[in-house]
Amino acid sequence: MAAIIARLRQEIDVIMERDPAARSRLEVVFCYPGFHAQIFHRLAHGAWKAKWYFLGRLLSHIGRMLTGIEIHPGATIGRRFFIDHGMGCVIGETTEIGDDVTLYQGVTLGGVSSQKKKRHPTIGDRAIIGSSAQVLGPITVGEDARIGANTVVLKDVPAGVTMVGSPARQVRASPREASEGFRAYGTPRGDIPDPVAAALDGLMGELESLRKRIEEVERDDANEPSPPAKPPHRGARKPS
Repeated sequence: MAAIIARLRQEIDVIMERDPAARSRLEVVFCYPGFHAQIFHRLAHGAWKAKWYFLGRLLSHIGRMLTGIEIHPGATIGRRFFIDHGMGCVIGETTEIGDDVTLYQGVTLGGVSSQKKKRHPTIGDRAIIGSSAQVLGPITVGEDARIGANTVVLKDVPAGVTMVGSPARQVRASPREASEGFRAYGTPRGDIPDPVAAALDGLMGELESLRKRIEEVERDDANEPSPPAKPPHRGARKPS
């Protein structure tokens, strides 16, 4: 019992730490659906591990109705997990989530296979997944990775990087940012560089250089004097 209370205190402390809107622990206990969803999941997961599958699904379903957050009882979730806002979050059966992970509203940790095997993501410690991001399939999101809002992730994500876009693209290898601590919604500081836009800008620059070079060649050709007309060959017949 003491261990359960200590763990609940950890979950409350994490919410107080990461959400500046949380004004008191009492507010967290009674007004935070992410906290409620975790309590239901702990109960449902315990029933699932005991092979009381129907009870596990029932508890999970009740938690979904009350919080708007759907966590399959088979999912494995580490310590100090934080779901901010949370409405519309879906966490699939074979999902594995490490410690100190943060999810925002609308996130899907989903599967793309109908086979009964590992088909949902594995999320590394301290990862942050922004609102409405979709992480699909039995892929791995590395430790300290950040997934931006509305990003669609279909491939493994290295540790400590930031991913944005659909499909996801790495915008910054971030050993420096990993040391910055928690970043709300997984957003990097400053402007987010878009590698596709950068590549297109480079191509446009090359095209502009080629266009100018062609214009110079055409101008040089136009300014060159015409070669003198060749005299007619001897013996050539004159026109009548």
